[in-house]
Amino acid sequence: MKYSIIIIAALLFGMTITANAQSKTTDNFSVQVDGLGCPFCAYGLEKKFKEFKGIKKVAIEMETGMMTFTYPAEKALTVEKVENQVEVAGYTPVSVVVERADGTTESTLAEATQISSDSEILEASFFAAGNCGMCQARIEKAAGSVTGVTAASWDKETQQVSITFDATQTSKAAVEKAVATSGHDTKTAKADKETYNNLPGCCQYDRAQ
Repeated sequence: MKYSIIIIAALLFGMTITANAQSKTTDNFSVQVDGLGCPFCAYGLEKKFKEFKGIKKVAIEMETGMMTFTYPAEKALTVEKVENQVEVAGYTPVSVVVERADGTTESTLAEATQISSDSEILEASFFAAGNCGMCQARIEKAAGSVTGVTAASWDKETQQVSITFDATQTSKAAVEKAVATSGHDTKTAKADKETYNNLPGCCQYDRAQ
């Protein structure tokens, strides 16, 4: 009986080691995609990514435009190739985050704004027109990409963008302009007509006359 318990314990230990080893052989990708207006769009994007041999667990969330998948670590798929594949499929890559099998992380997200003792941190909010999760991703990326912004979030129900920023580096007006440039009207800055027209159908909000 004693030896049986030892053997079982050894087998369980071995299975645990094997499972851990297998879990560290893949890279995990999270890709924010702009332009997915319908399930057919998602199907086309997934089909394009399945050209990468070995890709697994592909999942696409239509509301947010977020695509996730795993890929063999040994193939060292780069963020540049992922962005290019999104563009070849006909869409715009907003961000790519990769959790590598070795524990490191790679991201195309903008680096955090540097805060110093001279910084003047303020909070503000403003209106930005939008409809859906893809609008949210686009608005928050535009606001967050402005140097000096430390946090940005958009609420679908209130249409309000809440920001925290360093007043020595930027201003509320500058952030509003950046959001408008991405295609979303604010009270003080309007999106270019062509940029608005190029938004996915689900993102084309009713514009104020």
